[in-house]
Amino acid sequence: MNNMRVLIVFTLLFTVQACAQSAAPTPLKNTTAKSVAAKDDPVIRAALVKVAPNIQITNIGPSPIVGFKEVSLDGSVVYVSNDGKYLFQGALIDLATRKNLTDISQAAIRKNTLAAVPDSRKIIFAPANPKYTVTVFTDIDCGFCRKMHSQIAEYNKLGIAVDYLFFPRAGVGSESFQKAVNVWCAPNRNIALTMAKNDKSLPKKTCANNVAADYNLGVKIGVDGTPAVYAANGQQLGGYLSPQDLLKVLQNLN
Repeated sequence: MNNMRVLIVFTLLFTVQACAQSAAPTPLKNTTAKSVAAKDDPVIRAALVKVAPNIQITNIGPSPIVGFKEVSLDGSVVYVSNDGKYLFQGALIDLATRKNLTDISQAAIRKNTLAAVPDSRKIIFAPANPKYTVTVFTDIDCGFCRKMHSQIAEYNKLGIAVDYLFFPRAGVGSESFQKAVNVWCAPNRNIALTMAKNDKSLPKKTCANNVAADYNLGVKIGVDGTPAVYAANGQQLGGYLSPQDLLKVLQNLN
């Protein structure tokens, strides 16, 4: 799985890109949401809005760096100086603990974002009493996605529930996108997904679906390849992991 992260680029516009393979997927359309800050700093907010009027600020809070605030931008984290003149993005590492503080903050954002997705929007493969639940962004045509799904019974046997959301890497309107729609519109989505993962053709269908919404959600939280596996705490566990390896990772989460 590609390990590139979402890059936030400030030019005259604020752009978010999530890269998967050679093409960079982009949201279907620009959001026009206004800045909403749980904690506010008028100086920093004014500076960011001046550069990117449609930017969505979800929180402005303290950071470990003297003279800088940590700013949550609808799924991503950046650091802005108290006077609003300087911004940087990247991994902030605590050298004493060797922890990536930026990842910790981003995981908290992803946790809340993914928790807000209702079960009715997912395709769920779960044991009777799951010990763990992971959210997996999947692409019908992704080789490692197919390998993971071929072992779905083993994940479930180990107590791991898999909540699938779609992320057709080729983008909206692609063949992979249509295959996801075909699955969603099928009478039994679980059976249809398994058939599609086994390269079985499904009837082309159109219905109200969440494929575009899933795709945009993936872009928002920084999915840059598939499968993208997230724990319930929002931590990205990586791409494909064997059932035993995924269980070990889940057991060792902080």
